[in-house]
Amino acid sequence: MKNGRKMPEYTLAEIAGKIGGEVHGDANIRIRGTAEIANAQKGELTFLANPKYRAQLKNTRASAVIIDAQTTQTPSLPHIKMPDAYFGFLQAFLLFNQPKQMLPAGIHPTAVIHGTAKIGSDVRIGAHVYLGRGVAIGDRSEIFPNCVILDDSSIGDDCRLYPLVSVREECQIGNRVIIHNGAVIGCDGFGFAPYQGKFHKIPQAGKVVIEDDVELGANVTIDLSTMGETRICQGVKLDNLVHIAHNVIVGKHTVMAAQTGVSGSTAIGENVMIGGQVGVVGHISIGDGARISAQAGVTKRIAPGKTVFGSPARPIFKARRIEATLNELPNMRKRLAILEQKLAKLEKENNRQS
Repeated sequence: MKNGRKMPEYTLAEIAGKIGGEVHGDANIRIRGTAEIANAQKGELTFLANPKYRAQLKNTRASAVIIDAQTTQTPSLPHIKMPDAYFGFLQAFLLFNQPKQMLPAGIHPTAVIHGTAKIGSDVRIGAHVYLGRGVAIGDRSEIFPNCVILDDSSIGDDCRLYPLVSVREECQIGNRVIIHNGAVIGCDGFGFAPYQGKFHKIPQAGKVVIEDDVELGANVTIDLSTMGETRICQGVKLDNLVHIAHNVIVGKHTVMAAQTGVSGSTAIGENVMIGGQVGVVGHISIGDGARISAQAGVTKRIAPGKTVFGSPARPIFKARRIEATLNELPNMRKRLAILEQKLAKLEKENNRQS
């Protein structure tokens, strides 16, 4: 039992069949759950994706393990081989942990919905939600309590907006999008024109477009464009507290860790990986497949496939050499002082001889 619910149970063979793996060892062993390798107990399934945890297999209490198909050192306990052990474990995990239905069916009586709003079938809308004029909500989407969706914005099918999400006017959100608590879609871009000692606000007349299968973490903020659009492309995943400025384009299947900020009019390519607390200046491009290490300060264009590190961000191998040199500076300073003393002594002796 888990939280009052009876947990499913499968044989190892049944799990392998459902996730597309190949069983080795006792295929009839029964599995009632999943767990990490260090905490797994009898009757549970674990996984090994990172070789550095291989030693823990000797002590794990798990009844079976999922491993990569290319692994040459196979464990003694029953196992399932998968092309990707981590993804295979995710599929197995979902067999035992189906997503919960947290919102009751229908529309809460306290929701405020404009008469022109269009709501699809099997939509769930929580307490104190506001839907403005011309808003469209797709089939099976869930809008949790205290969300605000302003005029003429659209939400696709199978979306989930957690509490306190705000969507400004005319923003477009695709299908299967998940937006976590407190995110703001379509706040004004940071645009001001200096004139006679004052900053004058530039109207942000554009919109935000979020494509299918995007997930946005808690308190993510995405600015309206000045003109045109700010676009988050298909499959992008943004961690908590990420800020995307006006007119930015984030390419397909790019991921960003927490507290990253991207300045206006920057174009980020597809399949880019950006670590936490990265700062990116405006009006540059980051090529497809680039990797940016945590806390990097990106001030220039990054070519496709390049990995950068540091502030300012440099190619990672060069940045590491610079970092290693910086660590040696105290010793280098001492050696330089000794050399200067020796040089001064030699010059003094030469002057006496001359």
